[in-house]
Amino acid sequence: MRVRIRFTKRGKVRFTSHRDVARIWERSLRRAALPIALTEGFSPRPKMHFGLALSTGHESWGEYLDVDLREPEGSDVDVATLPALLSPLLPAGMDVEAAAVIERSLPSLQEAVIACRWRIEVPGLAVAERHVAVERVLAATELPVSRERKGKTVVDDIRPAILELAVSGDGLLETELATQPRGVRPQELLNAMANVMASDVPLEEGLVCRTHQWIVLDGARREPLSLDATRAPHVHARAS
Repeated sequence: MRVRIRFTKRGKVRFTSHRDVARIWERSLRRAALPIALTEGFSPRPKMHFGLALSTGHESWGEYLDVDLREPEGSDVDVATLPALLSPLLPAGMDVEAAAVIERSLPSLQEAVIACRWRIEVPGLAVAERHVAVERVLAATELPVSRERKGKTVVDDIRPAILELAVSGDGLLETELATQPRGVRPQELLNAMANVMASDVPLEEGLVCRTHQWIVLDGARREPLSLDATRAPHVHARAS
């Protein structure tokens, strides 16, 4: 049985690397005494499948993890209780918001996510300048950025991957960036904005938050697991 878990990553825990988040989950699932399926070989590991890696320092309102449970023990797990069971075992800022059983035949999260939505602070750019930069980015026919790929510097046009871009009422950038065929990082968007503003000073990220990840299922765009599945109650106790 495969269970999909939706969790947050906010506050100080945002400085935890993707690899360390995986270790946190291994430890928390073990403490929860769930019947997690293990890989074969000399060093068995829990069968966990993460979605797109979140850069260290970025927050998220919705990260995803698929976990395989052993059969037949897994069928006895009440998935609706997992948010309340797991959240107290995780560090502050990581809360399980939903959990649901999914079909094993579904594409992996790495393959399925087609776009991510972001909120980005840009402390080095005045609000009025942000509006100008957004207009110029959206009007551009191409936005070349330099990237390192296999030890070589290549130039890619990221304009087709900028699906939406605006300045929100609170002055933050709100953008939707495609993840396929090649994803665009928030910092690459800021680099492109600096270029269209002909600025010699690079733009640096402030607080960055991934608010949504989108997949297409049965012809409809949706989140990998909506908050309508199961919700976690407010958690006070935390793992030490």
